[in-house]
Amino acid sequence: MRNPPDEALGATDTLPSSPPASGRGPRGGRPASAKGDASAKSHASKAKAKGGNRGERVPTPSPSRLREGDDDEPIRKCILSGERDVRPHLVRLALSPDGQILPDVRAKAPGRGAWIGVTRVELEAAIKKGKLKGALSRAFKTGEFTIDPELPAKIESALERNALDRLGLESRSGTVLIGSDRIEQNARQGKLKALYHASDAAEDGNRKLDQAWRIGNDVEGSGLRGLALPVSRTILALALGRENVVHIGLTDRAAAKRVSEALDRWLHFIGPEPSSVSCETASQGASASPQNGAPPIQQASGSTGTRPAVDMTEEFE
Repeated sequence: MRNPPDEALGATDTLPSSPPASGRGPRGGRPASAKGDASAKSHASKAKAKGGNRGERVPTPSPSRLREGDDDEPIRKCILSGERDVRPHLVRLALSPDGQILPDVRAKAPGRGAWIGVTRVELEAAIKKGKLKGALSRAFKTGEFTIDPELPAKIESALERNALDRLGLESRSGTVLIGSDRIEQNARQGKLKALYHASDAAEDGNRKLDQAWRIGNDVEGSGLRGLALPVSRTILALALGRENVVHIGLTDRAAAKRVSEALDRWLHFIGPEPSSVSCETASQGASASPQNGAPPIQQASGSTGTRPAVDMTEEFE
């Protein structure tokens, strides 16, 4: 018997004990580029080859959500919105043996899983209205599970930890630049692929590096600028194992893509206005550490809470 449509599109899945690693590719959100159109055509040709003459329909994702490197990514369907996207752009929810619904942001937990691509606010509304429970009941084909009211907070914490871990891994591998002078030099030489600022970075320092990046890319007068992260320099210093990390630059294309993917999924979930949680002040320095069991650090005091333009150049569109 053939699977029902949602199963064919990957609304749910079952992962083995050692599943393959998730794919790569930054989230869409801007108009499709020529590369996006090419990716869509590639998907269409693969769909035709797989379908053959049997009349089978293989879904083709919207070109606006495709980016270079996504061609071989399996498509999954959000159980709440019905939108389809590649796995690295969504969050997997896993059903534990004791009937708990848990976030599986790295998509490695064994057993049944369901995928969501909504924001935290949308998820909280779906929980309140019982929409998530109904969608999970259909996905898992059982109602024998419990949804923790703190599930949105757990997802946000897991996504934040995953993003900061990725920055830490890139730092240890030597692909991260810190220090305004080094970043500015590489930016003016056109070597910078990604630029990030701590939430408590000084505005004049941000503008100086943003301008250097535009000069290096020969796009003066454009809106190209670094992305202000919703974490302070203290948290970035802890994540990278460095001292006083105010700005972060990446010159390696692959590393910039990996970081962008992890950060984008987290920032998409928390939305333009992150939950209000107090954080350490800059005066505590890089030696400060979060208290055990503390909630994830969010926008620093005094920040506008708005998300600036994506910091990737066309190479990552």
